[in-house]
Amino acid sequence: MSISQPWIRDLEKAVTLGLQSLHKEPPMTAVEWADEHFYMSSESSYHEGKWTTDPFQVAILNAMGNDLISVVNFVKSARIGYTKLLMANIGYKLQHKRRNIVMWSPTDGDSEGISKRHVDGLIRDVPVIKELAPWFEKKHRDNTLAQKVFANRKSLWIRGGKASGNYRELSADEAIYDELSNFDPDIGGEGDAVTLGDKRLDGATYPKSIRGSTPKKAGSCQVTKAAEESPVRLRFYIACPHCQHEQTLKFGGKDCGYGLKWEKDSLGQATNAWYDCECCAKSFYHQDMVVASKVGRWICDATGIWTRDSMDWFDADGEPIRTPRSIAFFCWAIYSTWSTWLKIATEWLKIKGDREKLITFTNTTLGETWEEIQDKVDWESMYGRREVWAGQVPGRAVALTGGIDTQDDRLEGRVWAWAPGEEAWLVYRFILMGDPASEELQRKAGLELHRQFTRADGLVMKVDRWCWDSGGHYTDEVYAASRKHGVLWVIPTKGANVYGKPVASMPRTKSAKSKVYLTEIGTDNAKELIYSRYKLGVDTAKSQAGESQPGVVHLPANDDICDESEVRQLTAETKVPRVVGGTRIFRWEAGGRRNEALDCFVGALAALRISQQRFGLDLDVLAAEPQPGGDSATNSENRPRAKSKYWK
Repeated sequence: MSISQPWIRDLEKAVTLGLQSLHKEPPMTAVEWADEHFYMSSESSYHEGKWTTDPFQVAILNAMGNDLISVVNFVKSARIGYTKLLMANIGYKLQHKRRNIVMWSPTDGDSEGISKRHVDGLIRDVPVIKELAPWFEKKHRDNTLAQKVFANRKSLWIRGGKASGNYRELSADEAIYDELSNFDPDIGGEGDAVTLGDKRLDGATYPKSIRGSTPKKAGSCQVTKAAEESPVRLRFYIACPHCQHEQTLKFGGKDCGYGLKWEKDSLGQATNAWYDCECCAKSFYHQDMVVASKVGRWICDATGIWTRDSMDWFDADGEPIRTPRSIAFFCWAIYSTWSTWLKIATEWLKIKGDREKLITFTNTTLGETWEEIQDKVDWESMYGRREVWAGQVPGRAVALTGGIDTQDDRLEGRVWAWAPGEEAWLVYRFILMGDPASEELQRKAGLELHRQFTRADGLVMKVDRWCWDSGGHYTDEVYAASRKHGVLWVIPTKGANVYGKPVASMPRTKSAKSKVYLTEIGTDNAKELIYSRYKLGVDTAKSQAGESQPGVVHLPANDDICDESEVRQLTAETKVPRVVGGTRIFRWEAGGRRNEALDCFVGALAALRISQQRFGLDLDVLAAEPQPGGDSATNSENRPRAKSKYWK
């Protein structure tokens, strides 16, 4: 009897399949398994062939495979291989770890597409998976579009996410939500998809929930909401090839000093693209990024926790820590090794003001939510409402305050005039180039501090109080200037790290070490107030008649004080959603644009608050005080200063 007879071969195959349940392979990570077994199928890949995990994908795929991580959220753009990562993870779980998996897509049509284009390719082109599928390409009860039951008795369910019934009667070890942001927010009145689906994991020894998607509209985007629940939110950092400064790559844009840059031809088409480092400003290219990514790190900005491969985890000091249970990855197309930066630049140049194209670019290329910005102020409208008034200081102003911003190569200052209702006028600007630590620049700054101004009625005024930013590299110089010119007149400041701080929180006593009143500024609250006042329109008739316009911000039609650059800087920032302490908040950020004018305005506002809260400054009272000539308001040099019990 020949052993080549068909029934003998069938018996051998059946025995082999039966014994597979007793076979135990040496432990492998998901990346090790994928690099050995996974294959990119022709019907679902731009480039068919054997899979190799790219450096930025290593931590993502291993996080999907690591049993110690229960929740993996992935906020991502297109073109970074997310679906391939899911398929590699599914193959790893079915064959190597022998788990039951359920994968939901937003609709039944989506799930059928996943089953036909991706799952069938996985089974056909990965030999170790095909060995577990004797029914492949046959009509069989274990081979349907909605469920695959393998020879090791592990199941893969592929379901649509619209019907609540598709979340019932399943006992899975792993739940996957593909393109979570496209799911209905409420499934049949029973709750969101993740809540319904994760119930299927009850009883699993190693429950795993994987949620991934390109984001949608801010506030209602399901994948970003899921990611915000994770205490560890990771972005990929690489070292600049020139200065070795680690940074997460950003789009930047033309008004940003760093980020993705490009050249274009006379037809407006991108011809070259590169990246400018945020630290040294030197350029590097896509191929440099690919090399640098081999030793890149995924870092949580909030906690400092980091990893390279999702197997070993470290704190901000580099000490090993326990693997976190819930993590979120944020990644966009700039890290793709098979899609060039020139393509990103080309996509951006095609937008040309089209709002719908911009939304698509933001979601699918940048991997960011689309924010309908309500607090953005157009610089053009602010520039167009500049005014001319008599004198350096308009007649209704009763107090002056100033803010100074320290940069590495200059000092910038602004003086703002105030009237009752905190009506405000920008009356002076200075920019002093040079080394802020030099005696010469500090001497020039001293002259600016003591500069006097003439009001429309001839009254000579000086600045009541200054706030000088002490952040950065020149803290000691700012402290010295405060001590030299008056610790209650020149106040060193720093931005508060805690959201919701008051505009100014001045201590009651000097620092024992620095001998100054270092004051925290609640920059978010200050900018919120300033931007709300930008929206108050200027009534030209009232301005000409000298009538009060409480809260209104006036800008001079004088390029020496307020040119186009000044207005751009005053309106440089927008509110950006951030997560602080697990809570979603909005922060004011410039996105790399220059904002010194706005920072000086914040400083001047803080100086006003300090004068009001600690020195009894009352704009209404000052406006009502009689002048020597019979008019209201008083000379800020000669009026008495209110003493306070707080100062020591």
